[in-house]
Amino acid sequence: MLKIILNGCNGRMGQVLTRIIGEKEDMTVVAGIDAKPVQLNDYPVFGSPQECNVEADVIIDFSHFSAVPNLLQHCIDIKSPVVVATTGLDDACFEMIAKASETVPVFRSANMSLGINALAKAIAAITPVLEKEFNVEIIEKHHTKKLDSPSGTALLLADKVNDACQVKKDYIYGRHSKHDEFKMTEIGIHAVRGGTIPGEHTVIYAGPDEVIELNHLALSRDIFANGAVAAADFIVKQTPGQYSMDDLV
Repeated sequence: MLKIILNGCNGRMGQVLTRIIGEKEDMTVVAGIDAKPVQLNDYPVFGSPQECNVEADVIIDFSHFSAVPNLLQHCIDIKSPVVVATTGLDDACFEMIAKASETVPVFRSANMSLGINALAKAIAAITPVLEKEFNVEIIEKHHTKKLDSPSGTALLLADKVNDACQVKKDYIYGRHSKHDEFKMTEIGIHAVRGGTIPGEHTVIYAGPDEVIELNHLALSRDIFANGAVAAADFIVKQTPGQYSMDDLV
């Protein structure tokens, strides 16, 4: 039985994970950590990682980027594998991920969806063919409660485009106050917020007289929870280091 601690357990994704894991016979949530330590389910909830005195095999993090460095230090201290599914990470978070990975296995992805990561592989395949003649734009849409903009997934997809390009591109976030032509050395990234949209990402390749659009629509948050659960099952079997969906898919 895989024992899991959820960091950010009382958030939207934390509650989705609680339900998804509760439906499985080979894993269970033994404790939760949340800035608002209210017990909403049948496991204890603690206000910080350091307060949590329950042993587990792995920690899954769906919290806020500001909480990630402290969690990673805790994982170092207790030698726990961790899945970091929180988005909007800053440099301090990435530095702590690198530090933690020297001691424990760390799984991080900007998006836990199998479909998104298949889309990323498709981008890597077609971009070299289109690079010289096609402009690239990325549009992402999310619900009104999403805090980071652009989404971590939009940046993941932009990075996949850039990694496949011989001439690297600059990221342009929106076009307000810009009065010059769109250069081939740019990628436009645009964010839309509204309603309860779980997540939609479109990568547009616009060339002479033809347009190619690659689109991914998330119909529920379950796809991210399922990916995080698969990542947890994977990471507990690994040695210290950094891992991603590229290792899992």
